[in-house]
Amino acid sequence: MTTPVCTSASKAATRAATPTPYPSFSTYVRARGPVLLRTARSLTPNPCDAEDLLQTALAKTYVAWDRIEDHRALDGYVRRALLNTRTSQWRKRKVDEYATDELPEPTPALVTAPAADPAEQQVLRDAMWRAVMKLPDRQRAMLVLRYYEDLSEVQTAEVLGVSVGTVKSAVSRALGKLREDPELAPVR
Repeated sequence: MTTPVCTSASKAATRAATPTPYPSFSTYVRARGPVLLRTARSLTPNPCDAEDLLQTALAKTYVAWDRIEDHRALDGYVRRALLNTRTSQWRKRKVDEYATDELPEPTPALVTAPAADPAEQQVLRDAMWRAVMKLPDRQRAMLVLRYYEDLSEVQTAEVLGVSVGTVKSAVSRALGKLREDPELAPVR
């Protein structure tokens, strides 16, 4: 008695020996495959993409095989599936680069600026918060809601129960005081 060494391989071989549900589809693909591949290659610049496109179109054709009434028009059906699939791929593609007349150049300030030291950044943050804490409560609240919480002027006014004009003028005055703060002078 012989025991198969690899049972999964013997099961796969048994499945491969069973006939496909549509033998006419297999015959069609073997007969017309090279012609359809040439059509797919005319739709894509890359031969590997053409093979993928043909496989996708043939999979769609296989699913619809029962619904195709006139099997004499299969080439037209598969060509339409190729074209529709390629159009869908084209529409879904991600564009990372755009062609322009001029190449974008980095700004000189960004190129020459040294990497910021984390300690210096922390010193700047501390100085900023000390300056903000010197502001009157109402201006500080409006400034924090407006810029730290990123609320609009209307939202800030609603939260504090004041008019939009009050928010605008209070924030303007608070920013003016921050500009005049001597501790923040090295930043400017």
